[in-house]
Amino acid sequence: MQTASTNICERMGCSQELSEFKHGTVIGCHLCNKSICEIYLLLNIPQLTVSSFITKWKQLGTTATQPQSEQGQRMLKRTVTNCLQSH
Repeated sequence: MQTASTNICERMGCSQELSEFKHGTVIGCHLCNKSICEIYLLLNIPQLTVSSFITKWKQLGTTATQPQSEQGQRMLKRTVTNCLQSH
């Protein structure tokens, strides 16, 4: 049975959180020298998502979602740093 919100997400293309298994599968494919194109076709995951996972894994060593508070703190720090550099 589908709810109204599920139906809307299907029609509107709402993003859904992917499982840790899918995250690991993307990184595993990358480590086996699969291209981003091959990975997204194989796993049926958007190309931008695959690219983001790989980039995040290279930078942070993880594909886990960061807590919102850390993201907000980094964003604030970046904004302040950019503001100070421009003046």
